[in-house]
Amino acid sequence: MEKVDFRKSLKHLYAPPAKDFVEVEVPAMQFVKVDGAGDPNTAPAYRQALEWLYSVSYGLKFASKLTLKRDYAVPPLEGLWWAEDMDTFLTREKNKWSWTMMIMAPDWIDRAMFDAAVEKASAKLGAKPPASFRFETFDEGLSVQIMHIGSYDEEGPTIARLHGEYLPANGLTENGHHHEIYIGDPRRTAPEKLKTVLRQPVRRV
Repeated sequence: MEKVDFRKSLKHLYAPPAKDFVEVEVPAMQFVKVDGAGDPNTAPAYRQALEWLYSVSYGLKFASKLTLKRDYAVPPLEGLWWAEDMDTFLTREKNKWSWTMMIMAPDWIDRAMFDAAVEKASAKLGAKPPASFRFETFDEGLSVQIMHIGSYDEEGPTIARLHGEYLPANGLTENGHHHEIYIGDPRRTAPEKLKTVLRQPVRRV
């Protein structure tokens, strides 16, 4: 049975260059998603969000392999981030951030499979999912992205350069929340070697 790895089949989305910003057209894809707020390092809601995302996403993978005979590597964790004052991203005041954490699900996964995976996760975790836990299509469209190599707390200068230099110089403006895709695993990778796709959906002015 062939195992699909979206990091390879969608390399243009998951492996941008680390030196230069690039524009990319992101197609509509479906995600398992959950909303929250607060410092991801300390907020209980963030830990709960990831627990549910991974439990359901792996449940979908196993169901796909068993019932559809289609195997795939669970895609990386992604996050949409925003705040009332976006300068808090540069000052890293994480307690003021809001977020949507999400994991992509292949287009052959349907809602019935999602509902079944949620039911199994509920039995396993002994709880109901967060109120915002959902399965929906996300259509990001035209975006600008770059690969950040290093710790999450060192993203500020790159984000500032994107918004202060690249976008105005290329006739672009923001069209959605700051988006991060976590290619590296912080539990197993040194901070200076972490890889994170930094993406900003845009529109032409």
